[in-house]
Amino acid sequence: MMIGISACLLGNPVRYDGGHKKDLFIIGEMDGIARLVPICPEADCGLSVPREPMRLEGNAAPGFAGPRLVTIDTGADHTGRILAWAKDRIGGLEDIRGFIFKARSPSCAPGGADIYDNDGSLISSGPGFFARVFMQSLPDVPVID
Repeated sequence: MMIGISACLLGNPVRYDGGHKKDLFIIGEMDGIARLVPICPEADCGLSVPREPMRLEGNAAPGFAGPRLVTIDTGADHTGRILAWAKDRIGGLEDIRGFIFKARSPSCAPGGADIYDNDGSLISSGPGFFARVFMQSLPDVPVID
């Protein structure tokens, strides 16, 4: 059985700061039960490690019913790049039986990721960018953070 997982939870150094969020509990519980498929939308789509941190901004992106994914300091918009990568990558995940996402991540949280307005004020929360695309594309696959 294959389970998708945010790559940083396996200890892969893919976070914006070059770090990880290795979760020994998840790794131990899944050992021998499932084949974990690591995915980091930001690194896998070709963004560097380390990289400028990103956030969700409330304006809907063209072709995507959700906030845009932009860098915090420079405002570089990576929405189109990650959306194109996500649609292609999700096409190869039909055999996934579940997904363990990184909580509060602007890319991976299945809920609870902060969403800001263009001025940097917190306006709401919701799923991270990749998690939203994943859940819309594969609505019957259970997800957790």
